[in-house]
Amino acid sequence: MSSMPSLSLDQLAELILPKASASGRHIVALAGPPGAGKTTTTARLEARINELAPGTAATLPMDGYHFDDLVLVPRGLRPRKGAPETFDVGGLRHMLHRLRADDEAEIAVPVFDRDIEIARAGARIIGKSARIILVEGNYLLLDREPWRSIAFDTTVMITADRETLHQRLVERWRHYKLSESEMAAKLDGNDMPNVDLVLSSSRKADYEIRT
Repeated sequence: MSSMPSLSLDQLAELILPKASASGRHIVALAGPPGAGKTTTTARLEARINELAPGTAATLPMDGYHFDDLVLVPRGLRPRKGAPETFDVGGLRHMLHRLRADDEAEIAVPVFDRDIEIARAGARIIGKSARIILVEGNYLLLDREPWRSIAFDTTVMITADRETLHQRLVERWRHYKLSESEMAAKLDGNDMPNVDLVLSSSRKADYEIRT
């Protein structure tokens, strides 16, 4: 991944903005491992693009396509929530087709509520003015099916070194007041395996942002 061009947030905004077009939407993948700062970076990128051209950018979070616990528990996947197999990839792909079709005044998209670990349907509206769709999530560039079947116009890898990622994830779970044993189970049993998977098995992006 180190050979891809590394950009600042402002450079990326200035590169993406000219791709906005009245004739079609430009879909940008912002991928990266857990703890890379994808949500924060994407929010800042959206704000910067909209500062330059109001209403042009909107965000579609991959996490809105988490399977609910009602699906994960019977499948024995609840401890792995957040792993690639715990997402409705088809639902995400169809939403991107719907956004590309660009024939609706507004489109409601789901957003994951981390405080209660539930995806809220129709929690965000993407309006007609949004010409640039920023899709953020861990596995958008994962080099395996069904993830490989999702097409993007521009791809960005948001990343950091593994030690930094680990420390950020520790801080995340401390924020949610997990005990040391609960935190260790999350980190060793799920988060860090997911970090390693994204770092080792993602397709090369067009650009990189290091956080």
